[in-house]
Amino acid sequence: MKKAFNLAALAPLALGLLAACGSEPAAEPVETQAAAPAPEPTKPALPAPDEEIFAETFAAACPDAEPVATSVCRSMGMGQTDFSCKYGLGEDNNLRHDATLTPGEGEWTLADPETTCAQ
Repeated sequence: MKKAFNLAALAPLALGLLAACGSEPAAEPVETQAAAPAPEPTKPALPAPDEEIFAETFAAACPDAEPVATSVCRSMGMGQTDFSCKYGLGEDNNLRHDATLTPGEGEWTLADPETTCAQ
């Protein structure tokens, strides 16, 4: 019977502690500004140059040169519009030559055709 008495004496104390936990005032909602909508991604004006695009651009700029056998073009970096290309001519499948492609009027052009064609 002593155990029942001790539990009955502790019950009001436990209820009082539980009631004290919920007695904090509720936090008032803070007004926030709506975030501006993210801008729509822009579509590039020209597709990234691949092997075929580079070969056509090179042939147009350097008609007397051997045809491009292979090429690899990479972006010059974030925010840059130019591409750095390495290529091989004729029977050479090694990427021995360098060129820079820059966007022109609706097409890719060689940034320095005189130097590129002389390679």
